[in-house]
Amino acid sequence: MNGTLLRFYVHENRKRGHGLLYEWLLEQAKRQGIHGGSAFRAIAGFGRHGILHEEHFFELAGDLTVEVDFAVTDEQADRFLDFLRAERVSIFYVRTPIEFGVVEGNT
Repeated sequence: MNGTLLRFYVHENRKRGHGLLYEWLLEQAKRQGIHGGSAFRAIAGFGRHGILHEEHFFELAGDLTVEVDFAVTDEQADRFLDFLRAERVSIFYVRTPIEFGVVEGNT
């Protein structure tokens, strides 16, 4: 199936309401019928402000980036982005055309 990889980048400690933004994104996608999503924590990176963030063994600041990915149809991507705009969420995203599916097997 052809569709879209919808990827969001957020700081892991960024809040939405009383919870974390990346958790909120996953929950909202689930409510909209998106079948799956994943959040991945970075070990280092920098954003548009050029500030380098790195994880150190003793650091517990929670200021690194979390990448939230969804493999969706083009219509689901449009609907989710429209929803985020209506909710006035300021967020950086990447939208990439992809092919996705399931490999069936016995294991």
